[in-house]
Amino acid sequence: MDELLREMEGYAALHHVPIINERGRQAFLQVVQEAKPHRVLEIGTAIGYSSLLMAQHGAADIDITTLELSDERIKTAQGYIDRSAYADRIHIMGGDAAENLLKLQMTGQKFDFVFIDAAKGQYVDYFHKIQPMLAAKAVILADNVLFRGYVKGDVPTPRRFKTIVKRLREYIELVSQPPYVTEILENGDGLAVTRRLDT
Repeated sequence: MDELLREMEGYAALHHVPIINERGRQAFLQVVQEAKPHRVLEIGTAIGYSSLLMAQHGAADIDITTLELSDERIKTAQGYIDRSAYADRIHIMGGDAAENLLKLQMTGQKFDFVFIDAAKGQYVDYFHKIQPMLAAKAVILADNVLFRGYVKGDVPTPRRFKTIVKRLREYIELVSQPPYVTEILENGDGLAVTRRLDT
């Protein structure tokens, strides 16, 4: 497994595929290991790197549903997943994440862990759509919420990033309101760890 993950890290670096960077990886793994999730929803598969990390460090009966828009990335991710010990535990749903979240709502499934690592400008929409699918004491982990230091820093935001930064600030505000409590881990590009207070 470690050899496969290293191969994926090399592929991601060579092909400029965003995966959890080294600085953020330990914080990510710590959250997963503490939560030991059983039913995981991941928004943004990329090449399947974070799916495999969660499978490796989650509960023994972990089952992961992961959403990905790009057909090319789905093919690459499936190839890696098929080479792992978790091929029967990780299920990729292709297509638009917002549409697939609505489809998942209809199934009545509940997830005790959600990892959001997709289009930054859509985090607020994703958060609203996952609400009916959250199990009691669910943990929601969102990556890249500090977005290159623009979200909380004093550095002026370039025009092309203004909308993303605005929406990430809205996301952080949303997940910081009762019944939610959120901790921002500043490792990597910022991980938001959100839990419900009333469950």
